Amino acid sequence: MTILVVGASGATGRQLIEQLLIQGHNVKAVVRSPEKLPASWKSNERLKIIVASLLDMSDKEMMELTLDCHSIASCLGHNINWKGIYGQPRKLVVDAARRLCNAIEANKPESPIKYVLMNTTGNRNGDLNEPISFAQKCVIGLLRLLLPPHVDNEQAADYFRTQVGQNNQFIEWVTVRPDGLIDEDQVTDYVIHPSPIRSAIFNAGKTSRINVGNFMANLISDGNLWNKWKGRMPVIYNKSSLNN
Repeated sequence: MTILVVGASGATGRQLIEQLLIQGHNVKAVVRSPEKLPASWKSNERLKIIVASLLDMSDKEMMELTLDCHSIASCLGHNINWKGIYGQPRKLVVDAARRLCNAIEANKPESPIKYVLMNTTGNRNGDLNEPISFAQKCVIGLLRLLLPPHVDNEQAADYFRTQVGQNNQFIEWVTVRPDGLIDEDQVTDYVIHPSPIRSAIFNAGKTSRINVGNFMANLISDGNLWNKWKGRMPVIYNKSSLNN
């Protein structure tokens, strides 16, 4: 099967691609800066690198990009600098999701395409009663006012939850919510919960990027795992961080 990865050159996107290649998948990676990619990728026959700015693609190019894909995984995010946070495109994640899903629906695939979206524990699942403290509500409200990337993440998750929904003929989805992201070299034990079990603001756990990549890859590969979490917003923590 072929998996399309957008946000492939980011820290988590690179880990996801490595996990997909380990599992034997064919991967298409859309990147804007190929010079950042590992040298081994350029000689890997199972990896096709597409140098492009995703939102600059035409609708026809989007349809061609997604036509032969069994799954799409998005690790898109905003660079942590002034331009990345306050510059354009402010709705990178949600606009990419909307356009890719429109392309999928236009292609009318025979079987539903899996879409895995990387998100954040700072975003609540509106389908569940996920209680948070008054203080956290206040902080999240400030983030919405001050940090456009947080709003982008919220809107992307809500797009799948309310627009794509649970019964779309052509698209199934999972929104993966890691807690505080860290770098590690190896996959370690991790746990998955339907909702956060710690405060994302005041008592955040840790989630390694390689574990996020492993879980996203497993969702795509493992039908039973997919059926367990499709249409939901699972939260992933490193198991070791829950002891702190």
